[in-house]
Amino acid sequence: MSYNQTMTDVAYNYLAARKMEVEFLTLWNEVAEEMKIPQEKLKRKKGQFYSELMMDKRFASLENNRWDLRNRRKFAEVYINTSEIELEDEEEQEELPEENELDLSSAEETY
Repeated sequence: MSYNQTMTDVAYNYLAARKMEVEFLTLWNEVAEEMKIPQEKLKRKKGQFYSELMMDKRFASLENNRWDLRNRRKFAEVYINTSEIELEDEEEQEELPEENELDLSSAEETY
């Protein structure tokens, strides 16, 4: 079966018609039903769909695994301040030994 819309296009159309946020599982069920995704492919496609939603700038991920169209949301609802994200300190990273500290045998010693 050939389908001319992507899963995210179907999700976009559903959310635009619904005019409000929706839980991921509800959104997924609507997309799967609309696209007539076979039962044996549902699990694999569900993960793919979630990844595509995360990457598609038309959608906003909200609290409690709810989704909406980004253009209906205030900036503060969808903005993540990355300056507050803690990064690993260089000191915490495991230091790798220098090459001269490793006990490596030369090619001649191997045989």
